[in-house]
Amino acid sequence: MPDPRPLRILHCFRSPVGGIFRHVRDLAEAHAKAGHEVGILCDSTTGGTFEDKLFDEIRPHLALGLMRLPIQRSVGPSDLKALWGSYREIRSLRPDILHGHGAKGGGVARIIGSALRVNRYCVARLYSPHGGSLHYDGSRLGGKLVFLAERLQERFTDAMVFVCDFERRTYETKIGRPRMRSERIYNGINDREFETVHARPDAVDFLYIGMLRDLKGPDLFVDAFARTERLVGRPLSAMMVGDGPQKADYEQMMLERGLGRRIEMLPAMKARDAFAFTRNVVVPSRAESMPYIVLEALAARKPVIAARVGGIPEVLGNDSAALAVPDNAQSLAEIMATAVTEPGWAERVMPEPDTFKTAFSTSTMAAAMLQLYQDLVPKSAAKSR
Repeated sequence: MPDPRPLRILHCFRSPVGGIFRHVRDLAEAHAKAGHEVGILCDSTTGGTFEDKLFDEIRPHLALGLMRLPIQRSVGPSDLKALWGSYREIRSLRPDILHGHGAKGGGVARIIGSALRVNRYCVARLYSPHGGSLHYDGSRLGGKLVFLAERLQERFTDAMVFVCDFERRTYETKIGRPRMRSERIYNGINDREFETVHARPDAVDFLYIGMLRDLKGPDLFVDAFARTERLVGRPLSAMMVGDGPQKADYEQMMLERGLGRRIEMLPAMKARDAFAFTRNVVVPSRAESMPYIVLEALAARKPVIAARVGGIPEVLGNDSAALAVPDNAQSLAEIMATAVTEPGWAERVMPEPDTFKTAFSTSTMAAAMLQLYQDLVPKSAAKSR
């Protein structure tokens, strides 16, 4: 039988931005409201004012607190200092669950969890890749080393959680079939977000929202927008919302193509605030696992045009007419042109709202995750005796 007592759950990840941060915040809030004690450990060198506001929102749900210390993106000597600092913090909290997200978070949770178990302390060690290391190329030396490290760390893992079937298949192809328990638990959206966000009277035709770096495809968005205008034969409007290391590159790209007046750029903001500025959301990523922006847009009843990458087809439907060829601006443009010229396109193409909500709600995600946690705690206790 699962242990009925409240669990002490600690989530470990590196960068407090993007989908991983959203995923952890949703789980933390849901499990705290269910009576469990939750905490977060993450990097202190990334994130800005926007992320600070998100931390302020989730802080009341963190009975185990918020711990931030420097955790670098690349592997290096600084990792030893980060591990020691993390160990000291985690040891004092005595968690039942250490859940690592992303490659660095997974390393922290599994290494420290194993060190605690050497000292006969019961803790369950979980790992969710969230894409992360799975984006590496296994034909290159760097990728081979990363995949070897992932395989070796399986010995220190009690369960893996994949956010979509695509992520599980990718792991099995690049690293191998997991040698411990593994589950597929889809990302979920909070019930309060399943409300229509109506477009403002001055809404633009297309919105890109996300990190401003090539992996997410902002350059493809700009290119596809220019091609869409040529296809429909009239000027259109667009907006790009987000921050990132290549922002200046995309601004220059727009200027060179004469699009500076028709594509507006705004800093990062909450997705639902951005949705009011547009009639269609475009997700041109070159690689993804299960992007929250697709779920958030559909929950807000915004049509989504996306590249056929990662778990996106599991949301929109594998045969969806809204899916473009990956890394192909012309394919994106053809769908974008159809979306703004063909009446009723979105109603025919987008997923049925009730079916979508059943599969991708936070309540469904949090319940499945909690059941996994409860299953693991007695097993980890038995092993530690």
